[in-house]
Amino acid sequence: MNQFFYVLLGLAAGILSGIFGIGGGVVLVPALVYIFGLTQHQAQGTTLAIMIPPIGLLAALRYYYSGNVKLGMAAFICFGFFVGGLIGAHYIQNVPDPLLKKAFGVLLLIVSLRMIF
Repeated sequence: MNQFFYVLLGLAAGILSGIFGIGGGVVLVPALVYIFGLTQHQAQGTTLAIMIPPIGLLAALRYYYSGNVKLGMAAFICFGFFVGGLIGAHYIQNVPDPLLKKAFGVLLLIVSLRMIF
């Protein structure tokens, strides 16, 4: 059952990546910490594993060798992220740039407040 939620997280991160060009640090890391109970190190390592080709291979390996990557979880989230990126990119194309900038700012504000408090 967890695999289903991992794919959903990947879809959400992928859609937001397609819309805003973000996903890893802003969506995946907080979700893995606050929803799935990973440590900050595990969340960062798992997120890097999701985005390995070609972004974080060496960093992800370093986290992996330290025992801070959940490979099974990363594979399912990666699948959702892959599909979600296409969905988000498709739907955002007709949104005016000023509205997209405001929405991006609101998203960053919400995440930053959650991480602070």
